[in-house]
Amino acid sequence: MFIQTEATPNPATLKFLPGRVVLQEGTYDFRSKADAGASPLAERLFDVPGVAAVFFGHDFVTVTKDDTDWQHMKPAILGVIMEQFMSGQPVMAAGQVEDIEEGEFFDEGTEDTVKTIKELLETRVRPAVAQDGGDITFKGFKEGIVYLSMRGACAGCPSSTATLQHGIQNLLRHFVPEVEEVRPI
Repeated sequence: MFIQTEATPNPATLKFLPGRVVLQEGTYDFRSKADAGASPLAERLFDVPGVAAVFFGHDFVTVTKDDTDWQHMKPAILGVIMEQFMSGQPVMAAGQVEDIEEGEFFDEGTEDTVKTIKELLETRVRPAVAQDGGDITFKGFKEGIVYLSMRGACAGCPSSTATLQHGIQNLLRHFVPEVEEVRPI
């Protein structure tokens, strides 16, 4: 089994591509070992010294580190991912599925605007962000402000503010005049 690695715009995060499906649908973000109970793979990755966060996408795993050097961490991470996929065991424990729409909020009467925002995010933003090892999901729309959740390589990325304000905000403003601003949650 050959696992590719890719740099992301976030220097503290690497993207690992096992050449297999990691999650059939959705994404999953683990911010600590305490959160990792839903996944045997995430639990084992947090056992690698220096691992600060783990994110699963459709066909990739991103790992965010603390101040430990990648040179010391990368072989152990590759070993954990390889063992997981070679074992044939599931990545997620039975019954663990993330509901990315949980906790959404928006002003009454803006359902059509929210639908358009979500469609733009789904078709134009999320695929590009996934290539960088992250995910951005809709959380809310109130008083002209779109609230987005940034996960994986996007969380804590130095260029995430520019991505939000110059990329996503401009895109949404162009297609949805009701959008005045985009903010992370």
